[in-house]
Amino acid sequence: MIADILNRIDCALDAAAGVLENFTAGEIEATLKAGDDPVTEADLAVNEVLLDILPRDGEAWLSEETKDDAARIASRRLWIVDPIDGTREFVQGIPEWCVSIGFAVDGQAVAGGILSPSRDEKIVGSLETGVTLNGAPVSPRGTNAAEDIVVLASRSEIGRGEWAQYEGRSWELRPMGSVALKMGLVAAGLAHATWTLVPKHEWDVAAGTALVHAAGGRVFVPGQGEPTFNQADLLFPGLAALGAGTEDLFAGETFTLAPSR
Repeated sequence: MIADILNRIDCALDAAAGVLENFTAGEIEATLKAGDDPVTEADLAVNEVLLDILPRDGEAWLSEETKDDAARIASRRLWIVDPIDGTREFVQGIPEWCVSIGFAVDGQAVAGGILSPSRDEKIVGSLETGVTLNGAPVSPRGTNAAEDIVVLASRSEIGRGEWAQYEGRSWELRPMGSVALKMGLVAAGLAHATWTLVPKHEWDVAAGTALVHAAGGRVFVPGQGEPTFNQADLLFPGLAALGAGTEDLFAGETFTLAPSR
């Protein structure tokens, strides 16, 4: 089964790349949805091609750009996608966005794929097979000294001052847009950790959760444990992802969620 799932993910990411060639980041208009979230023609076009390729009989669908159908909750197998995670960055021409595809079985994210066209990176994997970056198996990011620790942080959270609580740490803190991309980079061994201090939807983090777990890392909701998908409430209050072998680097660290806005 997993070989078929991974093949569909790979084909869908390639098809999404083809669709995105028709659009230029930084030169596309956006409209605002409820909650002031932007959406573009590219989001909708990628959503359409993913919906065409991914789900089969017996598999449900959850996407940021498709009206949610509560009937999905009765399904054991669910595709969870964000056609463009980081639409704001896409609109602004900042190369920190991606296509995100997750697959969950009985609430567990078991496979995922993330495509970053601007970085020329495709990260695909499953709990059974591990993770590949552009087709090559990845290795955990090692560390020999504290100054080597790379933590990816939300550019907007930093801008709002929500990461001030971590000032003085001996990390290299890198601001970045898409949470899915940040989690993918942790899974690929290109960073040690990332976490978000504000709520995120299932489609923001499903693929990244599958990939980090597939690479031997840890993903958890602060104070709650591992995330479970295909829930009626699609929001997690926050999420942390630690790369394989990095838990000791963050032992005793607190992941204090920002106040609800």
